[in-house]
Amino acid sequence: MNPTPTPSPGASSSATPRNGTGQSPASAPQSGDLLKDSLLYREFVAERDEILRHKWIESEKAGHDIGFEKALLDWVLRYRAAWRLQRSGGGGMAGAR
Repeated sequence: MNPTPTPSPGASSSATPRNGTGQSPASAPQSGDLLKDSLLYREFVAERDEILRHKWIESEKAGHDIGFEKALLDWVLRYRAAWRLQRSGGGGMAGAR
């Protein structure tokens, strides 16, 4: 007659692996999905796209790649306020791209 093995101290009685949240990995929300669904992330992506578009336009005008940092600073100083106002439904974008 073989005795029934007893779990070692600290071992889970459940055979389902846990991920630290008390949920099994299959039922846990994916952090990537939460991030992509967030308003903050969507606004970041939209702003980044505008900066990249500005970089392309200004690089074409200059005849060479002006770089992301220069495009970022130029776009923020010249267009960001109007772009944000327009996105929030606050009006037109006079002088903006």
